[in-house]
Amino acid sequence: MATTDATISLTPEAHARELRRAVIAATVGTTIEWYDFLLYSTMAGLVFAKLFFPNEDPLTGTLSAFGIYFVGFIARPIGAFIFGHYGDRVGRKSTLIFTLVLMGVSTFLVAILPGYDSIGIWGAVILTVLRLVQGIGVGGEWGGSVLLTMEWARYNNERGFLTSWPQFGGPAGLFLANLAVLAFSQMSGDAFYAWGWRVPFALSLVLVAIGLWIRLRILETPVFRKLVVEQKIERAPIVEVLRKQPGAIIAGMFARTSEQAPFYIFTAFIFFYGTKTLHVSRDLLLTGVLCAVVVSAITIPLSGHLSDRIGRKRMYILGAAAMGVFGFIYFGLIDTGNPVLIFVAMVLSLIPHDMQYGPQAALIAESFTPRLRYSGASISYQLASITAGGPAPLIATWLFARYESSTPIAIYILITAIVSIVATTFLKDYTGRDISAEYDHAPADAEPAVRAAAGGR
Repeated sequence: MATTDATISLTPEAHARELRRAVIAATVGTTIEWYDFLLYSTMAGLVFAKLFFPNEDPLTGTLSAFGIYFVGFIARPIGAFIFGHYGDRVGRKSTLIFTLVLMGVSTFLVAILPGYDSIGIWGAVILTVLRLVQGIGVGGEWGGSVLLTMEWARYNNERGFLTSWPQFGGPAGLFLANLAVLAFSQMSGDAFYAWGWRVPFALSLVLVAIGLWIRLRILETPVFRKLVVEQKIERAPIVEVLRKQPGAIIAGMFARTSEQAPFYIFTAFIFFYGTKTLHVSRDLLLTGVLCAVVVSAITIPLSGHLSDRIGRKRMYILGAAAMGVFGFIYFGLIDTGNPVLIFVAMVLSLIPHDMQYGPQAALIAESFTPRLRYSGASISYQLASITAGGPAPLIATWLFARYESSTPIAIYILITAIVSIVATTFLKDYTGRDISAEYDHAPADAEPAVRAAAGGR
């Protein structure tokens, strides 16, 4: 069934063109924002402990660096509340432009931040503030990017695939961040620790300029324009979504547990574990993550597409179950110390993640009625940064320090999978349904939706 638009008169060709622009704008923008945000996670394990906490032992310094890293995750729900409000009040496009600029400026300032040797503990204090601003920016980015693609969709059975592209911005940003670190870490002597680490942060301004140029050229989504024409804009969307759809917020938050926690164990904690415990080369770990992201370029959109065919919930639960098993396989390979097996484990590590991440955007965003969608989807998504994503490297580091074994970490990953599977059963499945009309209390039965999606357009 085609998605109708009563507010903008566009030919099918023009609508397809705007959809392409929206997908590109969302994907490029999220790639840049996640580059900025995830660059810290790589540097935390490699540089920041030494730069900002030189008087601590390596383990304590790493915990301190990951503590500041966690601040960014605490800030993400704050960004979701702030920009969710404006995204539902003034529009998706203008909100996304502001989040991009905010993220770019805060990341650039990290590039010129003096270390402990220059300003003492104030370096860590300022880094914490900048990480807070980063978190606020990325907290408002995801919801808008997903809605930008989802609300421009021409057909109801393509939203899983379309929204998987801004999802790919996360791994793509990780790819660029690790590529930049890998390139500049080849500098001779102590040049990388002296100033080379700053260059990837400074490059953020160039990337933001590109993203800003792309986003300024897109139109507001048809769904939001329809809300404006029909005068359905809420004065306090945050209050309304908390009052009318709290169950969807909570279920979406916990559904993300087995996607969030393992991702940051596989892409952040591994740099500490690999270099300090297994004594493998930094380049091997960086290359492994880069290759894993290349695989994600296939598995994320494929998983999103499959969710359009078999249903969001079914696809998501399969991914969570796979993650629960994979934690043991991953550390079993890593702990051999064999560079080849370590590389294989890292390349495969994001596949069970992608099985969830591909359909996740549509699964969560579709759960919220249009006039509250930016707020509800953003809050639900970003709260998981506190409950799952941010604490994961800290928990993994503590578990290893306590038990001197990776097995408790694998058990932790299994527990996250169980939490996600249970939470996902409480989400409604809107696969193949019209999402332009208000449905605050509309029932959503998964099976008819899947059958509708499997039919024609």
